[in-house]
Amino acid sequence: MKSIVIVGGGLAGLVMANWLARRGIGCTLIEKKEYPFHRVCGEYVSNETIPFLKSEGLFPAEFSPPTISRLQLTSVNGKSAELNLDLGGFGISRFSFDQFLYQKAKSNGVDFRLNVEVDSIHFIGNEFLIKMRDQQLQADVVVGAFGKRSKLDVSLNRDFIHQRSPYIGVKYHIRTKHPQDLIALHNFQDGYCGISNIEDGKSCLCYLSHRNNLKEFGNIKLMEERVLFKNPFLKTLFSTSDFLFEKPETINEISFEIKSPVEEHVLMSGDAAGMITPLCGNGMAMAIHSSKILSELIDQFCREKISRNEMEKSYSHQWSSQFAKRLWAGRQIQRLFGGIRASDFVVNLAHYAKPVASLLISKTHGQPF
Repeated sequence: MKSIVIVGGGLAGLVMANWLARRGIGCTLIEKKEYPFHRVCGEYVSNETIPFLKSEGLFPAEFSPPTISRLQLTSVNGKSAELNLDLGGFGISRFSFDQFLYQKAKSNGVDFRLNVEVDSIHFIGNEFLIKMRDQQLQADVVVGAFGKRSKLDVSLNRDFIHQRSPYIGVKYHIRTKHPQDLIALHNFQDGYCGISNIEDGKSCLCYLSHRNNLKEFGNIKLMEERVLFKNPFLKTLFSTSDFLFEKPETINEISFEIKSPVEEHVLMSGDAAGMITPLCGNGMAMAIHSSKILSELIDQFCREKISRNEMEKSYSHQWSSQFAKRLWAGRQIQRLFGGIRASDFVVNLAHYAKPVASLLISKTHGQPF
């Protein structure tokens, strides 16, 4: 059997570890933190994932995740419109979902190395050398599932890492009066904020902002009061909700640039392969789907049905076929958010031209798999 190392224990890495282990393919998963922990994430999962998750015993039914079927859009000035979501989704926190998948993977026999950060990955001869501070591993296959931005991106000299990104992400968990079946996207100047319900009667509030907003006002709280509160929906939401974190989860330099799904023979999955704009609410589904595609190819490689070159070419082709158009559509749609005129336009579109708005939404989602 081939040795498999997965670097990064988010959705893509955990789903893959479970898939491989259930088919008798041993793997080691390296994660720099220890479960459970929070991540900056909108925590909405498209229903396109449900058939696969249920078939693998990975659907988190025990948390009774809320079913989400409606979308509300508001402009910077507080205009509002609603749409029905044809496919819809469910809400669950990464804190709970990742822990659930981690426990499943442990019971399936996955070898975990937690609180360990990978310093470098080198492909030498026909195998990998994975270096960490106090240890190193050899592997036949390495999967990069290390999320939106990592020092490994720098180590691998990936193209996107040389292009500075102006975006920051901020996430809270709150208790508030928010409809169970609704996901809302509220615009503010140079950003937008999403809110939807998760397990245990909580809601996830997560927003993306241009870093100039933070630079101008110096701290997150003041930025929220001076920028986000200009949208009356956001002002009410922040003023009347019970915030459950001592401080928000944050991330800098969120990049939506094109990434390669294969770098120096490392197979990238999830956000490491490409990140869709958060307003599309489909990043978690893409991570799960890319993990399924790659797992099936790794299985064929381990059973010597395909070569490494065939595995890499097939994955690059399938990844592009499934996700490239969605990423492009997400980047174009994002231009309609984060400004007064643009957000008024998109709200009017949702209000007066629902079929067109629904078509745009469909371009960022896939089919059930």
